[in-house]
Amino acid sequence: MKIVGLTYDLKSDYEFKKGDPPDANAEFDHPSTINVIARAIESQGYRTKKIGNAAALLENLDNLGVDIVFNISEGLWGRNRESQVPVLLEMKGIPFVGADALTLALTLDKIMAKKIFLAEKIPTPKFFEVKNIESLSHTNHFKYPLIVKPRFEGSSKGLSENSRVENIEELKKQAEHIISIYKQPALVEEFIRGEEFTVAIVGNDPPEVMPVVQIKIDGRYKLNDKFYTFARIFSDRLEYICPAHINQDLKKKLSDLALRTYNAVECQDFGRVDFRVDESGQPYVLEINPLPSLSTEDVFMIVAREIGLSYEQIVGRILESALKRRGLLN
Repeated sequence: MKIVGLTYDLKSDYEFKKGDPPDANAEFDHPSTINVIARAIESQGYRTKKIGNAAALLENLDNLGVDIVFNISEGLWGRNRESQVPVLLEMKGIPFVGADALTLALTLDKIMAKKIFLAEKIPTPKFFEVKNIESLSHTNHFKYPLIVKPRFEGSSKGLSENSRVENIEELKKQAEHIISIYKQPALVEEFIRGEEFTVAIVGNDPPEVMPVVQIKIDGRYKLNDKFYTFARIFSDRLEYICPAHINQDLKKKLSDLALRTYNAVECQDFGRVDFRVDESGQPYVLEINPLPSLSTEDVFMIVAREIGLSYEQIVGRILESALKRRGLLN
């Protein structure tokens, strides 16, 4: 029986430092999520071994005793943090589930990811970077409203009702907030009024595009100026709707774009692509997450149900995609 190691970061392991934002550990998991994933893997005929975070992996790297590692570790500090576990595993030649270090670093840095989207002619909102407030005098060619985000964060960290700005004063205030609190440049995008969607993908050669999921906020499909914020993740104001309430033409556009995006950044085994669709029906890729949440309250649980699989089976399918890719599937 194959042994599957689990690498992860727990919210309870994070020690808040002075000046940290309240969402500093937002990307980390609850112990209950790790237990659910471990049980899902075991239900598919494997044994699991909980390894923990990058520090725990480093300490035990020479005697892991596993056949493959199921990595959901977000890492600590900086734009390369999601690459910490994969780099250690690559150094030791230990197979793991999910994208490699390069893909994880490129996609966590939203500006680097958007440069790839542009090179591949994947539509994404127009954007610019703010490293310091003095540079904002050169932004007159962008149309308001704009949305201000941290350059390299996930789980909607740094996104609040104040992130959407209507004028230069609001832009300066929000960019200064991101730079000072999150210790990184601000990414500023043209805000897309309309609807929001996410598309999960599982597997390789070829990857399987899952049904489109629609984001519903405050009971509305037409979000207009509303958008996904950190606070809404943990409220009853946000719902995932699958199948999405859209026509076949838009479903095909979103599915095709999701697959192009997944391939453009060389995702492996699983990933999720987030979209806004404007009022004319034009989709824009906001970002791709090659290390998406596998919480039972998140998107993969919903799409599994829609295609007739259990949560355990969708986790098994992700794992077996990696085993097959590495020639380890018996």
